[in-house]
Amino acid sequence: MKEILLANETFGMAAEQFDRTAEFLELNESVRERCKWPKRMLSFSLPVHMDDGRTEVFFGHRVQHHLSRGPVKGGIRYHPSVEIGEVAALAMWMNWKCALMKLPYGGAKGGIACNPREMSLGEQERLTRRFAQELLPFIGEDIDIPAPDVGTNAQTMAWIVDTASTQAGRFTPGVVTGKPLELQGSAGRTQATGHGVAFTATRALSRLGVKTNNASAVVQGFGNVGSYAAETLMFDGVKVKGVSDVSGAIWNDNGLDICGLRQHVMKTGSVVGFDNSEAIDPQEMMIQKVDVLAPCAMERAISKEMAEKLQCRVLAEGANGPTTPEADAIIEERGDIFLIPDVMCNAGGVTVSYFEWVQNLQRFSWTEREVISKLETLMAATFDRLVAFAEARKCGHRVAALALGIKEVADVKKTRGLYP
Repeated sequence: MKEILLANETFGMAAEQFDRTAEFLELNESVRERCKWPKRMLSFSLPVHMDDGRTEVFFGHRVQHHLSRGPVKGGIRYHPSVEIGEVAALAMWMNWKCALMKLPYGGAKGGIACNPREMSLGEQERLTRRFAQELLPFIGEDIDIPAPDVGTNAQTMAWIVDTASTQAGRFTPGVVTGKPLELQGSAGRTQATGHGVAFTATRALSRLGVKTNNASAVVQGFGNVGSYAAETLMFDGVKVKGVSDVSGAIWNDNGLDICGLRQHVMKTGSVVGFDNSEAIDPQEMMIQKVDVLAPCAMERAISKEMAEKLQCRVLAEGANGPTTPEADAIIEERGDIFLIPDVMCNAGGVTVSYFEWVQNLQRFSWTEREVISKLETLMAATFDRLVAFAEARKCGHRVAALALGIKEVADVKKTRGLYP
């Protein structure tokens, strides 16, 4: 199984980051091996009746990286590229992220290899309910709490809640987070990840002495994370000059109207063709001279070649694993880019998911203002702790973030011991 995981490019990248950080921390081999490999990997075949009468079999996965610090937490993504190695890598990153943020969770991730854009709502519902049925023995508020990710949303979570509640014979809202408000979801959850990306980016600008009303940004990806990151940056006074999605990229040197762009995307399904913008090559957009570059799409978006050409001052990683290890080395060697690594930058989603879980356990709701305030307080403290660690240990921000997270997990492993 190790060979299968390491053959996946994304897991290989996550493992390389871990190995480098483990060397930095001088972890002993026993603890290192226990921290690196996932606790549980589940794969399912999912036959679904399609609208045209045929039956199609999809393949879904769920990886639980570690349960040493509490139940595991992580999203479910629907995307054609989903495979077990990618899911395992994302679960590993989620583990370090939760530990870095000091949330009482291990890391998990799930996904189905499918293209939801080509499926009807009914087909998506049948697929989700079948996946939920297979997952039910392995998820729950004390075991594993899924959430939305790429290609899924609050409606997806609602179907899972309904499936779980029907099987339990009672309402079980704590089985997932990222639910609609009427199913005891949390105010502020939808925008949490993007808000956190913008919040940490503006905090980095402040450390660099750049005022937000004089700053500019480019956002790659205009899904849930990218759209809210762009919108929050705009509200903070930053000119968002470029935005891209799977269809293409647009540019306005005076700044795009992100609220108007959101409406355009809702109508057309793409950023392309938005008023008061011009087309730009998506790769060229990312190497324009701006203060903030926020890659908020998929993994491995920034290659070694691109890293050499970046002109941003802050690299805010809204996506998981957007920078390859080769690119990482170049960025660290350059020393002129303030990196906010993914496990810190996009931690807003899992943090507010934690708040949602706590509210579900207590059967008590907080206001959006309370949620966002708590989120910013926690992210600010973690951001400052990360920067202080990097300065004290004279290491890059990626190593600092991973070191803080991995050490938290390793210390728990040592304290609990090995059974039997």
